[in-house]
Amino acid sequence: MAECFGSAGGIIWGPFVLIPLLLVTGLYLSLRLGFLQLFKLGPALRLALFQRKDEDAPGGDVSQFQALTTALAATVGTGNIVGVATAISIGGPGALFWMWVTGILGMASKYSEAFLGVRYRTTDAKGEISGGPQYYLKRGIPNGFGKFLALFFAIAAALASFGIGNMTQGNSIAGNVVESFNIPTWVTGLVLAVMTMVVLVGGIKSIGKVTAGFVPVMIVFYVLGAVWILIANVGQIPAALALIFADAFSGTAAVGGFAGSALILVIQMGVARGIFSNESGMGSAAIAAASAQTTHPVRQGLVSMTQTFIDTIIVVTCTGLVIVTTGVWEQGEEFAATMTGEAFTHGLPGSWGHLIVTVGLVMFAYSTILGWAYYGERCVESLIGRVGVMPYRVIFSIVVFIGCTIPLAAVWNFADVMNGLMAIPNLIGLLIMSGLIARETKHYLKNDPKLVAGKSEVDLFMRGRDGGIDTYEVTGR
Repeated sequence: MAECFGSAGGIIWGPFVLIPLLLVTGLYLSLRLGFLQLFKLGPALRLALFQRKDEDAPGGDVSQFQALTTALAATVGTGNIVGVATAISIGGPGALFWMWVTGILGMASKYSEAFLGVRYRTTDAKGEISGGPQYYLKRGIPNGFGKFLALFFAIAAALASFGIGNMTQGNSIAGNVVESFNIPTWVTGLVLAVMTMVVLVGGIKSIGKVTAGFVPVMIVFYVLGAVWILIANVGQIPAALALIFADAFSGTAAVGGFAGSALILVIQMGVARGIFSNESGMGSAAIAAASAQTTHPVRQGLVSMTQTFIDTIIVVTCTGLVIVTTGVWEQGEEFAATMTGEAFTHGLPGSWGHLIVTVGLVMFAYSTILGWAYYGERCVESLIGRVGVMPYRVIFSIVVFIGCTIPLAAVWNFADVMNGLMAIPNLIGLLIMSGLIARETKHYLKNDPKLVAGKSEVDLFMRGRDGGIDTYEVTGR
């Protein structure tokens, strides 16, 4: 079974299916949106990190900031630590460059899916907000094809939540805890399962409160450790950057039979691991974005876009530069799982390096569990109604314990396949609805270029225009 999923994942995430589709979609949306990820990044960061919420915004279950941190919780995970090391150890330092490219283009994809998530969000039978590709694909593409894409996404995402959002994360936590603190895996699994269930019972409002306080601390904690190392090795940074840029277009550092094959490998590893890290184009972040209290889809789209910037341009860059400047990337692929820890140990005095990476990995992985639990339950709700939400939460919490205590080779391969199957219908939908996204974005930014308009101002320039948040639907289930 593991080999079967591994082969399928190799095809889906190979150079001829998902990687070109993701890059082409990101580039196409960037062009249609006028590269707003570059020109509107400043106002977007201000709105996301400092203003944090729209006053008097209609609907929504959590603030814009809480929606952002929930999405960040699901995104910033083991991919930022082990994934970066894997990409560099196999593809060479140039893989980091292609992770940057993926992140920059992915910001346009993340903006677009969050825009659609808010525009076509609905309410469930309990009055809680539901949104994401499982809704905007069938409502924005009003035919049988749209319904098929929505159903395909919902099933793949619900299944993926038990893989990449649950068992793999729990297993990473348990493995690192037993290695660093000698705590049995079953103890870690039991604690994680109980903690997860306690948070999930409260739904998105509970998850939003936890992630709003937890996620910024964990990111700052990890980034400060990395910055300390980079300051200590500041003389190595110019050479490291030169190596990254040179290797990105030559692939000479990568393992391959000839220069061409090595170049393909460095691009493939950079793009694949970059997407695995920031999840841009997969559609998952749109589920969290839909729950935000916001006055217009453009505003939450820009807030959500900063998620990819924080994940890739900040956290991934810190990990990658630490690995390259300390030279541990030359250890080879077989040491990828411990490479980041070794880099931090080399760069920091005493045993602090491994401790920072272990604690960082535990926090990153646990936050991913919480974020993906919300993604999964919203997909289950879209498939069978509100009746499936609480059973899903209970089962999800139990599976966390299982993930901590069993080998996971097959689960990792399964998760890769499900993640890829999530992305394909979402990317097709983004391309089909790109005209709507571009048109309404242009109109909004023409009237509020600095993102300072209040609700009354937004209502004024949107009067008579069918481009804001669509009418809510109550599922009645």
